[in-house]
Formats: sequence, structure tokens, C-alpha cells
Amino acid sequence: MITLRPSSERGHTQIGWLDSYHTFSFGGYQDPAHMGYGPLRVINDDRVEPAQGFGTHGHRDMEIITVVLEGALEHKDSLGTGSVIFPGDVQKMSAGKGILHSEYNASHRDPVHFLQVWIIPDTNGVHPEYQQKHFDVAERTNRLRLVASRDGREGSITLLRDADMYVSTLTECARLEVPLRTERKYWLHTASGTLHANGQAMQEGDGLAIEGETALTLSSDSGAQIVLFDLAV
Repeated sequence: MITLRPSSERGHTQIGWLDSYHTFSFGGYQDPAHMGYGPLRVINDDRVEPAQGFGTHGHRDMEIITVVLEGALEHKDSLGTGSVIFPGDVQKMSAGKGILHSEYNASHRDPVHFLQVWIIPDTNGVHPEYQQKHFDVAERTNRLRLVASRDGREGSITLLRDADMYVSTLTECARLEVPLRTERKYWLHTASGTLHANGQAMQEGDGLAIEGETALTLSSDSGAQIVLFDLAV
């Protein structure tokens, strides 16, 4: 069974410097029918104007993953960590027992476009932790690249949850076959471009809930960037 979550039905926040779409309930957007998908709690599709961003604020007991699609995002936190996240980078912050951080567009000229994902951990109250890794485009072109997992296999970032996160960049006319396990749940997010997934047409921002399927056939006529979540039920 596959269920489309159209991009046009997502929540929307616009406050001048921020243009944000919410796949699931977040902040002022609350929809009881879309509170998350298993442990996947947030997918925010954010665009931030030059030299603007989120001032210092707190989180706790959440796995927070940031993927930059265009531009550069500057991160600082109360662990003393400071970095700039570029396309191809994946950053994870385990908020644990509590952390303060800020996120700003690192450019004074260009906007930044990024996804922020929240996954509910199965262990609370841990010491906060930060990881960031770069995944070359060749590793994710027309193939799935594992970027986050519980066990950190294949050089992925570690998560406090039985959840795998993959990214892929499909080129024009590409086709990708993905075996699935019926005991797992999957969520597919189209980060950019257009896509067909098991015959379902998808555009930028669309999501697809997948359950009980044995395979996923992905194709794109014009190219696409995707994120796939493999989640324990």
C-alpha cells in the first residue's frame, strides 16, 4: 500500500526571512491526521534568506538531522561545536538531556534551502552528541546511499533508533529498483525534481507512505533528489 502526501497539503510557515513547509505537524501547524509516521516526527522543508536564521533555542530527546540542498547553513551549539553544512553534508544532533543551538544562513548573498528531520529516539536523557559527514555525489547518483542508521554501517551517521535514512540523486531518465521488507515501514520524500514511485507521480515536496510492499521502483524523466526512510514498525 502506498499513500501520497501531496506537497500542496503540507503546513506552511512564512515569516519574512523564513519560508517553511511541514510534512507533519510542527509549531503553529497542527493536524491530528499528520503527527508523524512511526518514529519519523518532522520533515521541514526550509528556505532562509541571506544572513538570517534561527537564533539560539533548545531541544531535548530528539534525533535532529539536517540535509542542505542548496547554499550553506552555519550551525553553533552549546557543546562548543561550530560548522557550516553544505550540499552533500549530513549533520545529526542527538539533543539528549538538552542542548542549545542556532542555525543561520552562512551567506550574505544567497538563500539556503535545507531539510530538517526529527526522529524520536528510543533512549532518552543521553549526553548530547553531534556528528557531520560528507557523502560525495558519485556515491548517491542513481543509487541509494545510506547516510544514517542505528549501527553506523557503511560509514553512516549513528542514530538512537532502529531507522535507516538514504539519499539519492536520480539523473534524467534514471531508474532504480529498491527491495523492501514487508515488516518495515518506509517514507519517501521528494526533495527536488519529479519522480515516479511504483507508478505514483511525485513532485518536489511530495511524500509517500509505503507499507506491505516488497519492492519500490523509482524513475525520473527530468532528474530528482530523494530521501528514503526505512523504519521499524
